[in-house]
Amino acid sequence: MNPSSSVDRLQALRAAMAVRNIDACIILTSDPHLSEYLPDHWQGRKWLSGFGGSAGTLVVSADFAGLWTDSRYWEQADASLDGTGIQVMRSGAPDVAEPIAWLAEQLPRGACVSVDGQVLALRSQQQWQRDLTAHGIKLSCDADVLDDIWTDRPQLPHEPVYEHLPPFACRSRAENLAAVRGQMKEYGASWHLVSTLDDIAWVLNLRGNDVPHNPVFLAHLLIGMDTVRLFVAPDKIDSVLAERLALDGVRIESYDGVAGALAALPEKATLLIDPARVTFGTVAAAAYVGKTEGVNPSHLFKSQKNAAEADHVRTTMEQDGAALCEFFAWFESALGTERITEITVDEKITAARSRRPHFVTTSFGTIAAFNANGAMPHYSATPESHAVIEGDGLLLIDSGGQYLGGTTDITRVVPVGQPSAEQRHDYTAVLKGMIALSCAVFPKGTPSSVLDTLARTPIWQTGADYGHGTGHGVGYFLNVHEGPQSISYRARPSPHLAMLPGMITSNEPGLYRPGKWGIRIENLVIAVPALQTEFGEFLKFETLTLCPIDIRCIEIQLLSPSERAWLNAYHQEVRLRLAPLLQGEALDWLQRRTEPV
Repeated sequence: MNPSSSVDRLQALRAAMAVRNIDACIILTSDPHLSEYLPDHWQGRKWLSGFGGSAGTLVVSADFAGLWTDSRYWEQADASLDGTGIQVMRSGAPDVAEPIAWLAEQLPRGACVSVDGQVLALRSQQQWQRDLTAHGIKLSCDADVLDDIWTDRPQLPHEPVYEHLPPFACRSRAENLAAVRGQMKEYGASWHLVSTLDDIAWVLNLRGNDVPHNPVFLAHLLIGMDTVRLFVAPDKIDSVLAERLALDGVRIESYDGVAGALAALPEKATLLIDPARVTFGTVAAAAYVGKTEGVNPSHLFKSQKNAAEADHVRTTMEQDGAALCEFFAWFESALGTERITEITVDEKITAARSRRPHFVTTSFGTIAAFNANGAMPHYSATPESHAVIEGDGLLLIDSGGQYLGGTTDITRVVPVGQPSAEQRHDYTAVLKGMIALSCAVFPKGTPSSVLDTLARTPIWQTGADYGHGTGHGVGYFLNVHEGPQSISYRARPSPHLAMLPGMITSNEPGLYRPGKWGIRIENLVIAVPALQTEFGEFLKFETLTLCPIDIRCIEIQLLSPSERAWLNAYHQEVRLRLAPLLQGEALDWLQRRTEPV
């Protein structure tokens, strides 16, 4: 976006704020469902600033504009916001206060801070209200100021909803509803409001295409003990699907009808809400109903894949790995003879996946980042700004697919030309960290956050670190990022971080040298039983992802005998399971890249 467009839009926003007597306006990267990937209608932060990263909070006052974003996006934000007058606030840096703390310091008593309550998590509203009130500052959540100035705001998406069916759907809708209702009884709740789109899709075995990369659809869900009310645009569900839903007691109502339904609940009813997964504006309609707070039951249920789902994921990983072998075989043969850019990598790798059975779409925007671009963990090449793959260096490729039988996410780094000794040293440290976490054995219920240091230790020992977490949960033909597990020492301690059997998690340590290169090696792993002793039940990780790890970047002498053994065993498994799906150049490539070290 031209920086002047952002300047003009900020000026218009400040004029609207003055009319409403607002001293500071917070523009979140959020929607009424607290989604990671947003429909265009709620891309207000991007529309105002021009910054397209998936995370960021914009704060605007009469004489200041600042974008808070984490270390994954610092370099990208610096480039995107140049000339806009918006200051990059490096969230997580020791000298940078978070937005609410910063506002509390900067604004005078009696000031008014505005945020759209429809896209603000209830838990955040509760905390913000306490913090700002303590400083005599008012928090207003009743207006979306963007509506005053965004005259051509995009409409809501209207893609059709479809059913996730057997054999890939391994739990029935009735079973899912029964499990949720069982937990509602534990909470003493007669109703349960669900607004997070992946939870709704999981409970009802439905999928959609309203959000990029995640197969979900815009809706709210109100579950009672005898009835279910699905608030969704009616034309998104055809008559056949509506009849099938009705068999399980699911009634279709208009998307914007959720507020009226909440307001009409009996006063004696008790509504279960998850304050981290419902917005203040949505739940405000249930003002006269008793409420109990707890984690959405579906949030934990869907994180623990059952045996049938895990088997489908294993098969999906074979197909995904075969697609990657085809891509890398093409890449190595074309390198130096064809013009290859970061955009080309994205196109070719997606095309390879699309030829595989049951592929639906990508699970996130492919990150193809050469040399210095790889130092930005969430870099995104664009037609206007991308690198040509030539010369010497490292190419980082982070990509994934949505299949009917599972969701994939993999990162590999490959050499272009001759990697330097320093690059090989960094690569080996990252590989050692990834292997260390792959080999973990730990008590069932161990907080996932404490496993983080296993992957970081080999990198810390070199005097380096990385700013992102080591692992995130992954859905089953659902969101590529899901909770509750999070392998990150920065994760807020919580009993819901427990690592349990069936949880699929990424294993992705990294090392990034700004202006030079970035390295990340990522596999998906699933927690499975390891052993039972007098000390209890222990779990381990089974590696799901199947694709060679490029040994040309490794300093072999830095690997211990056990690390070499792990790498050789992994490559033997990759060859065994992928070879039957390949032929020709792709099969030859697989055999070359899985030779023992």
